[in-house]
Amino acid sequence: MSVSLIPESAPFNESQRAWLNGFLAGWTGLEPGSEGEGLAAATGLLESETDTVVEEDFPWHDSALEMDERLKLAEGKPVERRLMAAMAQLDCGACGYVCQTYSEAIAAGDESNLTLCSPGGKETAKMLKKIIKEAGAPSSNGQAATKEADGQISRSNPWAAPVKSVHNLNNEGSSKVTTHAVIDLAGSGLSYRVGDSLGVYPTNCPDLVDAILSAIGSDGSEAVEGPDGFQGTLKEALLTKSNLRDVEEELLELLIATTKDQAEKTKLQSLVDSDELDELDVLDLLEIAPSAKPPAAGFAMSLAALNPRLYSIASSLDAHPEEVHLTVGRATCEVKGRERKGVASTMFSDRINSGDKVPVFVQPSHGFTTPENPDATMIMVGPGTGIAPFRAFLEDRQAAGAKGKNWLFFGDQHAATDFLYEEEFAAMQESGLLTKLSTAFSRDQAEKVYVQNRMTEQGAELFEWLEEGAYFFVCGDAKRMANDVDKALHLLITEHGNLNETEAKQYVESLKSANRYVRDVY
Repeated sequence: MSVSLIPESAPFNESQRAWLNGFLAGWTGLEPGSEGEGLAAATGLLESETDTVVEEDFPWHDSALEMDERLKLAEGKPVERRLMAAMAQLDCGACGYVCQTYSEAIAAGDESNLTLCSPGGKETAKMLKKIIKEAGAPSSNGQAATKEADGQISRSNPWAAPVKSVHNLNNEGSSKVTTHAVIDLAGSGLSYRVGDSLGVYPTNCPDLVDAILSAIGSDGSEAVEGPDGFQGTLKEALLTKSNLRDVEEELLELLIATTKDQAEKTKLQSLVDSDELDELDVLDLLEIAPSAKPPAAGFAMSLAALNPRLYSIASSLDAHPEEVHLTVGRATCEVKGRERKGVASTMFSDRINSGDKVPVFVQPSHGFTTPENPDATMIMVGPGTGIAPFRAFLEDRQAAGAKGKNWLFFGDQHAATDFLYEEEFAAMQESGLLTKLSTAFSRDQAEKVYVQNRMTEQGAELFEWLEEGAYFFVCGDAKRMANDVDKALHLLITEHGNLNETEAKQYVESLKSANRYVRDVY
């Protein structure tokens, strides 16, 4: 009986499956025609576990808990619940699901990409793989299954939208670059609500692609197949389809199998199941084993798919018909003496020009939008690029003639160089649309001041607005800013509501239950 090491549910076509079967058979020592269960049989455990009665109480679904705490709460639960516990618990929608439905899709075999949880990052992706392996099922290399386009614009069928303009919102002298991008939706039929996100499929930096091709001794002209049914040259695959930041086990195994130098092989083998692997990108790994010259076809398939980036929409359709605006901060850092560039953020700041096209789709929000009642009061906290949806909220209310009060908290480094949309917000204040604007520029004084400090300083008034029925919105960094804002909110409610800690927590929970405390964090 012929054994396939690649399960039928895996997202590969026949030629990809044949190549991987041959490679893995040689690596594991299995001979074609040998008998055995094979990796495909392992999916039986995964399928049987999804038949377990669903436990609807999810005590781990709390973003304030550390991953080990969440996983402990999910011990003994079906595999889909353990997968859920490994996620960021934000229900942010960046993966195209919420935490529960993403985990269920993975467990059911409907979603093979384990790298979609952006807030959870590598920690989540690594744990998802571990849980899948422990369950006896094969892990994914991050390539999502190709879905048949149904004609609707979606994550699997994006629209190639022309870029109308890009410009830097920061003034000269700033250490930051924040791109305001205007994207044309004319002819697409795409619509969105304020609070939704725009999914953007980026391209990789050509300099990084050239360095990788040089490292494997290729000119990039080889015909390869890649994620989502891509067929083209290796260079095209690396530019538009491949994740060059995250190293997959498949690439590590491929380099171990193809390196001719024993010292390099030993170093690569030491990286198996090592945390050090999380700090490396594809070029780093190739530089560790310069003698490894993997075949182009195998190399292309060993890389994860390049996931879309989701950005909070910074415009209202009523204010800008057939357009969508984004606010994108350029992200870079230096690791091991080499500049690492945020893929999409540097695409917008460095490589996109008017007239270029970017593949996009709309990702609906999960309750993060303006109140249905136009007379409702809003408090919005959005430092840095977290300002994006609140620009949209205010534009939407202005276009609708909404009468509700609006209070905006905005912060960044310096007022002179980093006050994003300053003139627009000044005009909104003058017109009466923006009732109150509280700013926090952290580097303009000796002691750093942040939006949560401004909340605390004006806690009495803020609590008064909450008591009047205000909605409280937060957008931005999940790990630091959002947590600091949440702590400040609890403290000011405790102080100005004359409540104890337990009562303040119950007050905040009541805001959440009424959809009056809503966050878009990442």
